[in-house]
Amino acid sequence: MTQRILSISGLRGVIGDGLDPEYVTRFAAALGTMAGGGTVIVSRDGRATGTMVKHAVLSGLMATGCRVLDADIATTPTCGVLCSEHDAAGGLQITASHNPSEWNGLKPFSSEGSVFNAELGQRFVALLESGEFAWRPWDEMGTIETLDDPALPHIGRVLRLIDADSIRSCRPKVVLDCNRGSGAVATPGFLEKLGCDVTVLGGTADGQFVHTPEPLAENLTGLCDAVRKQGADVGFAQDPDADRLAIVDNNGRYIGEELTLALCADFVLADRKGPIVVNGSTSRVTADLAKKYDCPFHRSHVGEANVVAKMKEVGAVLGGEGNGGVIEPKVGFVRDSFVSMAYVLAGLAQHGRTVAEWADSLPRYTIIKDKLVCPSERVGAACDALREKYADAEPTEGDGLRLDWSNRWVQVRASNTEPIIRVIAEAPNDDTARDLCTEAVQIVRKAVD
Repeated sequence: MTQRILSISGLRGVIGDGLDPEYVTRFAAALGTMAGGGTVIVSRDGRATGTMVKHAVLSGLMATGCRVLDADIATTPTCGVLCSEHDAAGGLQITASHNPSEWNGLKPFSSEGSVFNAELGQRFVALLESGEFAWRPWDEMGTIETLDDPALPHIGRVLRLIDADSIRSCRPKVVLDCNRGSGAVATPGFLEKLGCDVTVLGGTADGQFVHTPEPLAENLTGLCDAVRKQGADVGFAQDPDADRLAIVDNNGRYIGEELTLALCADFVLADRKGPIVVNGSTSRVTADLAKKYDCPFHRSHVGEANVVAKMKEVGAVLGGEGNGGVIEPKVGFVRDSFVSMAYVLAGLAQHGRTVAEWADSLPRYTIIKDKLVCPSERVGAACDALREKYADAEPTEGDGLRLDWSNRWVQVRASNTEPIIRVIAEAPNDDTARDLCTEAVQIVRKAVD
């Protein structure tokens, strides 16, 4: 086995090289044991290997006495909503997010429909590794029920967030890139409910990705071209499990994932004041917007579970990450591309401006990201070297080290899943951000060699 990554957030692996049916069944049995044989939601992101993985999951859950509600191909946020909608003991989304086609994975959910927090995740990993599962006898096996239209409760919650009629009156022209992921099942219909004229790219949910699945600029040239060709108002790109969203403006310009959260924050905080939470690697544009609307701003450690924990602690009205993941508590404590699309379309309808005009009205920053191989025991030395070099910056510790100046910042942190260290820098212009990141990488490399 060379390709299997287990953390408190779940499991990812390469099918046939670490992720096999036996291990998947054990993972599901651990979840079924934690669920006490209760109701568990199961869904998947449409990958070609999803059917095999799902059957192994069903075996583990049934063998521990669970009542399984099978949503089949559905988005990750839909799985979260279904957990709370059906008062489930937990949920399991079969997905490897933006990883390539040979990968698949398992993302467990708590009874409230959020990813596992640190305490739940540690309990789960300990149980999985112990193998002490609550296997049931032949006459106490679990059951399986198929859910009809599993996205309906999710879409209903999102539609209640906004004035749908105002969007319908504009009849926005949208190009949607599902990239043959799970978003293809329900997202076109969701946009049509909002009165959108929708052109769909990759509209078959079979996991045969048309392009590299992470929704980055270099992977979305086809979407940019389609927006220009169609004369569309906006282009939306989902990752394979549709919890993240990247945006292309009406000129066919990729405005990125960082601005997904910023646009939503600009729309929400203007009318609904309250705390907002982002992680420590997210652009400061959201902090600027919180200040503009006189709303409390908080940063958490990197990771969806950490953002959610902080949101609950401070009673946030909105949260998310700079990877295009917006978390709206009124829908569920999980990143949700449906929420992002709804807020962006509502903002366009409310203000009568284009996406390009809206994006250009926000504070402008450039983020540069790099990484280098680094053993975990040397991360401390890297942080010490940067702290010494940039003694005039304000340090924030706990998730690696982040150093802030009045108009720029740099962060160094160890990856949770790979023996690498990530270096991220942000500044008001490309050259300053690039120079800061390059210099920080040089300092880190010298410190860890």
